[in-house]
Amino acid sequence: MSKTVIKNEPFAKKVKRFSTYIPLLIMTLPGFIYLIINNYIPMFGISIAFRNIDFSKGIFNSPFIGFDNFKYLFSTQDAFVITRNTLLYNVVFILINTTVAVFVSIFLSEIKNKKLLKVNQTVMLLPHLISMVIVAYLVNAFLSADNGFINKTILPALGVDSISWYNEPKYWPFLLPLVSAWKGFGYLSVIYLATIVGIDTSFYEAADIDGATRWQQIRTITLPLLTPTIIMMTLLSIGRIFYSDFGLFYQVPMNSGTLYNTTNTIDTYVYRGLMQLGDIGMSSAAGVYQSIVGFTLVVLSNLFVKKMNPESALF
Repeated sequence: MSKTVIKNEPFAKKVKRFSTYIPLLIMTLPGFIYLIINNYIPMFGISIAFRNIDFSKGIFNSPFIGFDNFKYLFSTQDAFVITRNTLLYNVVFILINTTVAVFVSIFLSEIKNKKLLKVNQTVMLLPHLISMVIVAYLVNAFLSADNGFINKTILPALGVDSISWYNEPKYWPFLLPLVSAWKGFGYLSVIYLATIVGIDTSFYEAADIDGATRWQQIRTITLPLLTPTIIMMTLLSIGRIFYSDFGLFYQVPMNSGTLYNTTNTIDTYVYRGLMQLGDIGMSSAAGVYQSIVGFTLVVLSNLFVKKMNPESALF
């Protein structure tokens, strides 16, 4: 009898230990169910990319055409344009937004007045919370050919003729990163500031005793200790490097046809393919292509980081 009790003790302890987590598991159940419904069940729709969709037959009864949708996508100039735009814009966004956010977070960490610090944080985070539709009209208030602030106030003061911004593609590779930085740096700044605030003050006190200037403290203490957070946020951004901000590339340029070569990305291409052409198969193929390349990039980036600095890798 004693042997049976001893033999069953480890299992009983496991059951008891598991039972203590049941309330927590129940709390996570709604989120888990939402994740399954929203993220995993729709993955069956990947088959759309390999079919010639006939709505009268349904998705799974539509004829299977293999990689024909992909062949059509990559046989056009569109594939190169949307890939180039999506990739290059996101690389520029990551570089500019990260640089600005790090600079601003360090600047905020030097503010000792708590009320002033809160005001600055709120002002900088506000653009991140504004809908891209509102941002599009704010940009239009500056760039409108009829009554835009730049055309009606700034350019005349400089003796320059008005510019038709929404018909000139050459300006948008500069305008879009500017809008992206204005809208996105506040969120990153708050994250980096939280890391800086968490740095042990004894490091700075020791540096003060050794006679280090404030710039030397930032260069030798703040930036090295901030680097793991920068790497983590950059890896997360790389994971979405093939996903563009739809509102930024569609709504801010006001869907101007003359700007397509400069503003068309994978997301806007998929949307236009659905809404204007009704080609659900090709649009799905573009989405699958986007997902595969994005997954590959984040895995390769993580492997690179893991080789250079294992502690900073995501997995």
